[in-house]
Amino acid sequence: MADHSTTSAQASDAQKGYWQANVRIILISLVIWALVSFGFGIVLRPMLSGIAVGGTDLGFWFAQQGSILVFLALIFFYAWRMNKLDAEFGVDEE
Repeated sequence: MADHSTTSAQASDAQKGYWQANVRIILISLVIWALVSFGFGIVLRPMLSGIAVGGTDLGFWFAQQGSILVFLALIFFYAWRMNKLDAEFGVDEE
């Protein structure tokens, strides 16, 4: 009986650790996304206007293309990191 409760407690701790790591990855990704899309594209655009990238200023580039490219990179990062996390906690699909 004690083994069952110990195993259950270990499984609960593992689930808690898995979800804490998952939420941490999500929060980091959201902060990066918000900084790039809102921060660089809108708030910091006047400061970035003097830096030229591809014939336009850096602030405009982040607002139009940079935030989309960073968002796509974040999608691939999240998928890669979650696959590693799933394998680490033994919940992978393979």
